[in-house]
Amino acid sequence: MAMQPLNLSRRQMLKSSACGFGYLAMAGLSSEAALKTQSPLQSKAPHFAPRAKRVIFLFMHGGPSQVDTFDYKPRLAKEDGQRLPFKAAKNIEKSSQENLRLMKSPWKFKQRGESGLWISELFDNVAEHADDLCVINSMHTNGQSHGQAVMKLHTGSDSLVRPSVGSWMVYGLGTENNNLPGFISICPSRGHGGVRNFGSAFLPAVYQGTAIGDADTAAREAQIRFLANNASSESQQRKQLGLLQAMNERHLKQVKVDQEIEGVINSYELAFRMQSEVPTLMDLTAETKETHELYGINDKTTEDFGRQCLMARRFAEAGVRYIEVALGNNRWDQHSGLKSGHERNSRMVDKPIAGLLADLKQRGLLEDTLVVWGGEFGRTPIAQGTNGRDHNPQGYSMWLAGAGVKRGHVHGATDEYGYYATRDKVHIHDLHATLLHLMGMDHKRLTYRYAGRDFRLTDIYGEVVHEILTS
Repeated sequence: MAMQPLNLSRRQMLKSSACGFGYLAMAGLSSEAALKTQSPLQSKAPHFAPRAKRVIFLFMHGGPSQVDTFDYKPRLAKEDGQRLPFKAAKNIEKSSQENLRLMKSPWKFKQRGESGLWISELFDNVAEHADDLCVINSMHTNGQSHGQAVMKLHTGSDSLVRPSVGSWMVYGLGTENNNLPGFISICPSRGHGGVRNFGSAFLPAVYQGTAIGDADTAAREAQIRFLANNASSESQQRKQLGLLQAMNERHLKQVKVDQEIEGVINSYELAFRMQSEVPTLMDLTAETKETHELYGINDKTTEDFGRQCLMARRFAEAGVRYIEVALGNNRWDQHSGLKSGHERNSRMVDKPIAGLLADLKQRGLLEDTLVVWGGEFGRTPIAQGTNGRDHNPQGYSMWLAGAGVKRGHVHGATDEYGYYATRDKVHIHDLHATLLHLMGMDHKRLTYRYAGRDFRLTDIYGEVVHEILTS
């Protein structure tokens, strides 16, 4: 019997032929509005009017010394070499308690800008922006070890696997650019939490951070793994993705709920879209010679961190919500060799950070970008060995600049030697609550239900530090 011709519409033909590849391709090229409606990364309304649209966190892994950078202690210089006049913290060995000697800073402090902020010569370039800084000299945290304190800084927990700060922000707000991740970590450290520091834990996988390289990779060579596919054309990739997504969607319908499958579906789509935009953003040759000089990219000492900071500005400008830039591999951990170590580190980051602040400001981005600088803890005002300082989570410094925070302002204080936070203390939970507040989110309302309870970044703690906010 002769076969009868089928009368199919174009839509029916596309949907039924070649396993539906054509139909899937058309669906994948749907309008931007439809994409935003379907995606868990769609931009979401904040709880209230935000002060900031994005955060750039400059992570100084290892713990810079507050009494050598932003917390000037003249009494420490006067009593150099004398015994500590009060009990040291628990992390100091009992056998050493009787021999603890105060150690003055090897660097000179000056009052900077019209605000008169005290900043040491380690950060002469950043000091030029003193009137834009909001310095918190009363930070304190949990955890005497790097692993504990780094996890606390990044996730709010020093022992349990919890979502990172950036993941919470993207979960709460979505992304401004559907072709980019909402959260990027540039050259992150591999130790002391590693991927957990930009992971999503029990939040859906689509909210985890995307790493560009790692701390063992030069910024010039840092890439997003598996982003490029030189073996297949774009149309071939679209067809392959269409088949994978169809199989994943069918499985998801069968199991009803599977966060891992949902995360894979969303991640595949995002990765496909990223191929067109990320390489352009990471190509710093598009920037002017003057911009390269501003960030120190033309200098071997500052090139690496300068490239990271410039990438951060480009991603911020393109709509990424949360960007972390790291001087990683525990480089600020000077138990010995304080002078040489801190000077080496400051030479690497001082000019690039100042360049980032200047660039954001001249582009008008500092008005809605929050820049945060700091490590997982500080260091003691007492000597460890002959030229080192031990960990100090009891009192240390961090600073913020930009959207919504007071400028040329110092909040809180440590004691006269810079050991314990004593006035207007700010715990790391308070800092997290304040960052979310600046982004328009109430940390008590930003919750996710998991294992029978509602979780939040600040757990049951945290208060917004209103004293550092502009009116």
